[in-house]
Amino acid sequence: MTFPVKPFPVILIAGCLMVMAGCRKQVEESQPPPIAMTEEAVGHFCQMNILEHAGPKAQIHLEGLPHPLFFSQVRDGIAYERMPEQNYKISAVYVSDMSKARDWENVGRENWIPAISAYYVVASSKAGGMGAPELVPFSDQDDARKFVARYGGQVMRLDEVGDAMILNNAPVTPLKDTRETAVVPDDDDYRTRLEKLRKE
Repeated sequence: MTFPVKPFPVILIAGCLMVMAGCRKQVEESQPPPIAMTEEAVGHFCQMNILEHAGPKAQIHLEGLPHPLFFSQVRDGIAYERMPEQNYKISAVYVSDMSKARDWENVGRENWIPAISAYYVVASSKAGGMGAPELVPFSDQDDARKFVARYGGQVMRLDEVGDAMILNNAPVTPLKDTRETAVVPDDDDYRTRLEKLRKE
């Protein structure tokens, strides 16, 4: 005796996938939108007018706070997000999209993309707005590769960028055979830098 195969498992799986997609969309829609930079916007660490600095910027939205924190460099924003002392719940992180920027000096006041979706050029010859090594974000991977051809560096996704590359003050050079590009600093050195960032 044979029993007919019921399509229930297939329907159940399809239903679960639709629910998951709906949940992801709901989470994205619940995130606060990026805020345009204004003359009043200052860098969280440097407390200087953010529009006075060249290069890409970052903004981080914290739950319970009405306005985002702005950062004069993308690297500063990612460092803030990864610092152990950071105890606010982050609801969104945006970075300047250099694929749509007019040039290095004019990245655009409303030109933002989610940090997690960007392609980053790491260890290029271009310094960020505060004169430090920068993570240069692009929405288009081909644009990131063109930037590398002109200024050097390596294209990476955010989850490939190691903490040492973000928190070290010295320039870093990606190794050819690995995604990790720097030696993790010893605990004392690491804590000293974090404490300095917290006080600035």
